[in-house]
Amino acid sequence: MDDDPTVAEVVTGYLTAAGYDVARAADGPAALEQYAARRPDLAVLDLMLPGMDGFEVCRRMRAHGPVPVIMLTARGDEDDRVLGLETGADDYVTKPFSPRELVLRVDSVLRRAGAAARPADRSAPLEGAGLVLDPAARRATWEGRVLALTLREFDLLAFFLRHPGRVFGREELMREVWGWDFGDLSTVTVHVRRLRGKVEADPARPELIRTVWGVGYRLDLPPDRMAGAGRVGGAPS
Repeated sequence: MDDDPTVAEVVTGYLTAAGYDVARAADGPAALEQYAARRPDLAVLDLMLPGMDGFEVCRRMRAHGPVPVIMLTARGDEDDRVLGLETGADDYVTKPFSPRELVLRVDSVLRRAGAAARPADRSAPLEGAGLVLDPAARRATWEGRVLALTLREFDLLAFFLRHPGRVFGREELMREVWGWDFGDLSTVTVHVRRLRGKVEADPARPELIRTVWGVGYRLDLPPDRMAGAGRVGGAPS
């Protein structure tokens, strides 16, 4: 969905040529109508839309389910990128952009979403520090309270729980969790911050997801709660 007909035509053409079934909407309310009627596998949203901006459209879509979203905009300020990611967008592409790159981003986001929907041999529950994740049901709780996690937040937390005590750089997390070999590293930063807000007693002083300055992030679990962490198929990873 884009407010510029030329850009919308180019994006539609490239995605259609790549084998995707594409529906277009000219403004925010029309996009929500299309979403309600078709429930697409992914949404490409322009930030600057008449009637309702892309942030609000994304919020309303997210209220009904974890549809993957790629935010498309001419505004490249870091604050806009962060706000888009905090709203729940899975990726952020700034104009001018290569339509082929956008197709690759769509492929990557959908591939990751599909892998999340098919947990395969990684369906065993993960536990640690009061957290319990059920990958098969895509359900997470902390101290018995259900957590409202986005697709990427769930995947990131599951990855940390499978590798407690190990430090991962942002590039490595982007590759392992997002499945991307390129992209804006602020994506990882924002998702770690959002995740801390949901699993830390005091997000300003995190005790679980630690920052290792100059390196990346590490999940620290209390010694008496390490036993259940990283357990896949009954064996510690």
